[in-house]
Amino acid sequence: MSGFDFNKRDSFGSRLGVIAAAAGSAVGLGNIWRFPYVLGENGGGAFLLVYLLIVFAIGIPVMMSELVIGRRTNRNPVGAFKLLAPRKPWYLVGLMGVVSAFMILAFYTAVSGWTLEYMYQTVTGGLVDKSSDELAGMFHSFRAESLRPALWFVIFMLATSAIVLGGVRRGIETSTKIMMPLLFVILIIMCVRSLTLPGASEGLDFLFKPDFSKITGKAILMALGQVFFSLSIGMGTIITYGSYIQKDNNLANTAVQVSLIDTMVAVLAGVAIFPAVFAFGISPSSGESLTFIVLPGVFQQMAGGMFFSFMFFLLLALAALTSTISVLEVIVAYFSEQLGWSRKVSIMVATLSMFILGISASLSLGVMQNVKIFDLNIFDLLNNTTANILLPLGGLLIVAFLGWFFPSRDVRDELTNGGLLKARYYYLYRFVIKFIAPIAIALVFLNGIGIIKF
Repeated sequence: MSGFDFNKRDSFGSRLGVIAAAAGSAVGLGNIWRFPYVLGENGGGAFLLVYLLIVFAIGIPVMMSELVIGRRTNRNPVGAFKLLAPRKPWYLVGLMGVVSAFMILAFYTAVSGWTLEYMYQTVTGGLVDKSSDELAGMFHSFRAESLRPALWFVIFMLATSAIVLGGVRRGIETSTKIMMPLLFVILIIMCVRSLTLPGASEGLDFLFKPDFSKITGKAILMALGQVFFSLSIGMGTIITYGSYIQKDNNLANTAVQVSLIDTMVAVLAGVAIFPAVFAFGISPSSGESLTFIVLPGVFQQMAGGMFFSFMFFLLLALAALTSTISVLEVIVAYFSEQLGWSRKVSIMVATLSMFILGISASLSLGVMQNVKIFDLNIFDLLNNTTANILLPLGGLLIVAFLGWFFPSRDVRDELTNGGLLKARYYYLYRFVIKFIAPIAIALVFLNGIGIIKF
């Protein structure tokens, strides 16, 4: 047993704080960096439609399940499963979430650091008068360097640790209440500028006029995987944040509101990006280079471009920071509750560990690129292992546990706040959790590890 005093455990102070923090966890690089290029590669509007259907059919029920586990136990992911299923190996699901958090934080913070580099380059004029080839060369040479990517990683990691050090209420809740509204303001400014460009309507058509011939098995699986990546499902963050939610909170409403905010940010990111991309004749399927190579070229060509370039990379940095604090909190909660360390010691150990793993991930794109594990560099190994194996497997085991092993009356009790709330959706929710979600997630998992291919 650890020496942690659960009676003194921190919690969110308000419903607004819950929504801001949980939405901050969900809203991140997955919405603004990953979603637009995945959508661009999979046919635009048709992919968006499939994505929205999956968010409501599967994403929200799975998020509700994680919130139920967290609030029912007031524990970190490992402690939660130990309390709900004592002397059984279900705690390994929680441990897998903590391992996922370690791995995700390492490569995710490395990418987050790139946003600081591009803010710096914008301010110093480093992006001005660069051709597409020069921007591509600049991006690849930056990643291949040893010092600057590592330096930006350290700065971003220290900012993350400083917020988490403030605690759940004074650190995470207070910061996300500031950052989330600011994120929306910047995003709306970007949308207005993009929509006023000549030829912007073509980008809106691409985004909102579905071509159903583009809906393939691969596109459906990509949408399902993107929902997991975007909503932070299967990695312990929602269980951890759920454990800080007070008993009068409506968990179903929270899951719906967080999912709507997350989806809104993703769609607004598309509105900010695709009209500009089409206005300047750029391919919408430019892949991962869309953010760091294509868009800096687009910003150069528009009036006030450097201002909007700075705003865009500030937007990316804010979105990334609201996510990295939630992932670090998973690790800190585990260290402090299961190992009995103080919060300060837990944060110090997690941060120092992350310096080793994260800087290794960052350097693996440059000086350590020849260090391979399973024929992958460290960055790609962390990225692929979490996205293709740990997140879908974690999500699958969580819904299997709640659907088949955890008492139904306890789930209902948590969703109705002890019978105070009506839950007319309950039987539909149970059906999704027991049958639909496990099958859908299993398909993503089997596709991710290469057993089946669509």
